[in-house]
Amino acid sequence: MRVLGVDPGLTRCGVGVVEGVPGRPLTMLGVGVVRTPADAELGHRLVAVEQGIEEWLDAHRPEYVAVERVFSQHNVRTVMGTAQASAVAMLCAARRGIPVALHTPSEVKAAVTGSGRADKAQVGAMVTRLLRLAAPPKPADAADALALAICHIWRAPAQNRLQRAAAQHAGRAPLAPNPASKGRTA
Repeated sequence: MRVLGVDPGLTRCGVGVVEGVPGRPLTMLGVGVVRTPADAELGHRLVAVEQGIEEWLDAHRPEYVAVERVFSQHNVRTVMGTAQASAVAMLCAARRGIPVALHTPSEVKAAVTGSGRADKAQVGAMVTRLLRLAAPPKPADAADALALAICHIWRAPAQNRLQRAAAQHAGRAPLAPNPASKGRTA
């Protein structure tokens, strides 16, 4: 499975591609950051993020795109920029028919470090170890993008099984009432 992880942001949008399957060593195929100038007009920044992500999709041809789910922060301006960059990443993937998965920051941290409260240094250290890198990717946005890809590779098979089971269950006819319970009230 080849996954492009995207840590969305307007100034720095982390991107990283990881290939592998659960239970086997993973391979980093690329890591970087799509940057936009903070003083540029919003529309131009979004176009720059789109162009950067499109380049990564062209270069690496991922089967899935894993994007950090935007969560509420105190700084509304930061949340808006993150949400806008996130939407651009999802749009780029959808345009190509690539499935998109959203993972929360705590879900990613828990998958990679074992703790949903891990700090950036712990995530970077585990990404370095898991991908057998010489040093943690810099900046932290790049390491976070790789962590998203790793999280998706490890969690997608279980999530797919759960979705199939739920779909099968939803497709079944409702159970017939138990005749022995006629006349009884709960």
